[in-house]
Amino acid sequence: MSEREKVAARRRAEEEKRGKRKTYPWWVEFPVILVIALALLALFNSFVGRLYQIPSESMEPTLHGCEGCTGDRIFVNKLAYDFGRTPEPGDVVVFVGPDSWNDRYVSQRSDNSLTRGIQTGLSYIGILAPDENTLVKRVIATGGQTVRCIEGDPGVMVDGRQVDSSYIQDPATYPVDPMTGSDACGGAYFGPVTVPEGNLWMMGDNRTNSGDSRYHVGDELQGTVPVANVVGKVEARVWPLGRIGGVDDPDIQR
Repeated sequence: MSEREKVAARRRAEEEKRGKRKTYPWWVEFPVILVIALALLALFNSFVGRLYQIPSESMEPTLHGCEGCTGDRIFVNKLAYDFGRTPEPGDVVVFVGPDSWNDRYVSQRSDNSLTRGIQTGLSYIGILAPDENTLVKRVIATGGQTVRCIEGDPGVMVDGRQVDSSYIQDPATYPVDPMTGSDACGGAYFGPVTVPEGNLWMMGDNRTNSGDSRYHVGDELQGTVPVANVVGKVEARVWPLGRIGGVDDPDIQR
């Protein structure tokens, strides 16, 4: 073999060596792939977005939910309000209830520490809900604005102007007592309340069947919710099949 052929043979041998991939049995590779996939899913759920299930009727007809039925599954975008952006009137958002909103909240976690740890782990990958009172409502007013609905008003008013209510449940789920409220208000009269800076006034689309800002005006935040409590913006319904679609965020103060 000539010197040139020897050099070529060595090069081929080196290339073959570099091209060889060390393989592992499936029972070694599969757990590694699974752990990586779960870690990526946990990161996505924690920082990008996650799915939530609607448990009640408070956002009908926009979002469907009821006890014992198949509620809408929604995708919540956790990046919607990053980079200086803030919730706008008309946005549908998921948020963690302030203390005064949690009087009826009961944790679904087990008393057993091992089981509770497993449940917490499953919540990170989206199989179980987080152990917190997460709620979904529509933003009606933001910091510095004054919201009210008093006798004689044609509807919910923000800074003296009626907001668009074309998306609410109609007809109303429950009758309104004319001595304490009106159909136009969607329940009892309230306000005026000036929303503190950095806070939001929230209302459900099913006005007569929603425990929202109106029912917490006596707390230290006057029923408002800090922007810091917002988890993200509801972008879409993803399940069931017949309900798949985007969630509108109309400019209700135009």
